[in-house]
Amino acid sequence: MTSEPTSEPTSAADARRRVTELVRAARICMLTTIGVDGRLVSRPMAVQAAQFDGDLWFFAYAHSAKVRQLRVNPEVDVSFSDQRDHSWVSLSGTAQESYDRARAERLWNPALKAWFPDGPETGGLTLIKVHAGAARYWDAPSGTMVNLLGLARAAATGKPPQAGENGAVTF
Repeated sequence: MTSEPTSEPTSAADARRRVTELVRAARICMLTTIGVDGRLVSRPMAVQAAQFDGDLWFFAYAHSAKVRQLRVNPEVDVSFSDQRDHSWVSLSGTAQESYDRARAERLWNPALKAWFPDGPETGGLTLIKVHAGAARYWDAPSGTMVNLLGLARAAATGKPPQAGENGAVTF
């Protein structure tokens, strides 16, 4: 059983800033949708380089399962993990298909060509906009050795390890 840390950020603004920093640092996330059968479905997605203001943008094919799923149920979760900094973010919100040619061109980067060979002109290309309603983040203590020592101390004392700082915020 894990324990929730008790330290909270000093303000909602601090929590929003921290979530924004963690999202900007991430490039890959897991997008979780609700399948037509009610099951949760997660898949890795590349976050497009855009100013994070509570919205995340993804390229997809309009006929893909993920787009069909969010048309039926727009509730999603987007989770990020940064192993180097031992931090995690989970954003919950609503998604919608939102194709805009000018936005697609602004968000486009050459690495996307592997999935969308004709660039922004790729047939069936669409954008998914996720509007974050709430986020939760976790920052673990400074490094792997600190974490291992904390786990060893917890095992020896029977007290839960210090999990670091965590916070929640709404957008």
